Amino acid sequence: MNKSLPSIGIIGAGHIGAAFARALARCSLPAILSNSRGPESLQALAQTIGTSIRAGTREEAAAQAIVLVAVNWSKLPSALAGLPDFEGRIVIDANNPIEAPLFKPIDLHGRTSSQSFADLVPGARVVKAFNHLRPQLLFADPTARGGRRVLFFAGDDAHAKAQVSALIDQLGFAGIDLGTLAVGGRMTQFPGGPLPSLELVQFDDNRTPLHNRGSMHV
Repeated sequence: MNKSLPSIGIIGAGHIGAAFARALARCSLPAILSNSRGPESLQALAQTIGTSIRAGTREEAAAQAIVLVAVNWSKLPSALAGLPDFEGRIVIDANNPIEAPLFKPIDLHGRTSSQSFADLVPGARVVKAFNHLRPQLLFADPTARGGRRVLFFAGDDAHAKAQVSALIDQLGFAGIDLGTLAVGGRMTQFPGGPLPSLELVQFDDNRTPLHNRGSMHV
């Protein structure tokens, strides 16, 4: 596996953000975890997650080479406001266009959530990932069922997707590229897409290319 992955920041310490941090910690991968209330509010959570995760400011997290954003949809504009241009760095969109606690879908006027999200992160190469599994499956052992749990990803930049694919592999998952944000992003979007909440397992002993791999089971 690639041991020299880029530095990672996390904006949002809710269910998905914390689950992603736990997945990283399980593999001893370092990251900066942030929220809107500041690092002091996250010290205890970071300590329970693992020694590779530290609490930091939103600006510190956003300055990393790969930044995962997982924030309630209505709070995204304020969570990302004022950050400098991402200048080609990778931003993972792990958000879903719903509002808790009623889980009311957001009207995106025909666009995918990632296309709308991209407007909030100027200069970023956006990859949709880590949003379609329930959080407890995101940080659990991805090989617990005998194969590798599947994580889908989508994006418009091939190099950015390759970096996210390498991260997914490092975490022990089987990554499957669904294509562009307009196509693949819509497939994993909740609500509306056909893939959210599906736990799929790729049975693969030899790590051959995905198009040559064996069966996949739900």
